Amino acid sequence: MPAASRLSVNVNAVAMLRNRRDLPWPSVTGLAAIAMEAGAKGVTVHPRPDERHIRKTDVFDLSELIEDRFPNKELCLEGYPSPDFMSLVEQARPEQVLFVPDDPDQTTSDHGWDFSRDTGSLQTAIAAAREWAVSVALFCDPDPAAPEHAARLGAERIEIYTGPYGACYDEPARAEKELDKIAATAESANACGLGVNAGHDLTVENIPPLIAKAPFIREMSIGHGFTADALVHGFAESISRFRKAMREL
Repeated sequence: MPAASRLSVNVNAVAMLRNRRDLPWPSVTGLAAIAMEAGAKGVTVHPRPDERHIRKTDVFDLSELIEDRFPNKELCLEGYPSPDFMSLVEQARPEQVLFVPDDPDQTTSDHGWDFSRDTGSLQTAIAAAREWAVSVALFCDPDPAAPEHAARLGAERIEIYTGPYGACYDEPARAEKELDKIAATAESANACGLGVNAGHDLTVENIPPLIAKAPFIREMSIGHGFTADALVHGFAESISRFRKAMREL
């Protein structure tokens, strides 16, 4: 039997393409359904305050889709724990929330939390999400010291920022160094009793070395690389391609 999937498909890029026109296609829920039917464990979305890609209505539509048709799949909401975002989490009740330290104007999440700063508000957000029975992950740079901070704050998982590794697609020596950092962080998280997610600039080419080096990773959130692959191979086929890269098929 195939292993349970680790792949959560980020559909922000689908929403961004849809928003170029005042039309309902490409359908965020339609392509999310294709991804889950093909074997993805769920979908991830990052609704930003200006709704430049995912809209609040998309969040509720995806939540309803999973509840009605895919009760064994997961919705992950990603965002900065502002009052508006926390209200959305409370209403939508996703299976997982990933708190990221993003400025609203950032084009993408490109760094983890700085745990040397005051984390009182973050601790409050984590407690609220857990009160709503939502699993909490914190976005972390590849740093073995980060998981201990995340565990102390009450998170159940970390998501390791893999952007620096993804940027080494033509620099094998540098990629190996970045892999070592990711692996050390994953091992530290495992020792702290935390689940380990990973995400950013992951592809079918760079996932196999990552899985080999950091087998504790239990979820990968992939958007840009997946969408680029799906433009060539189609959503359903790209699910198989990424799951094969993860050694699940």
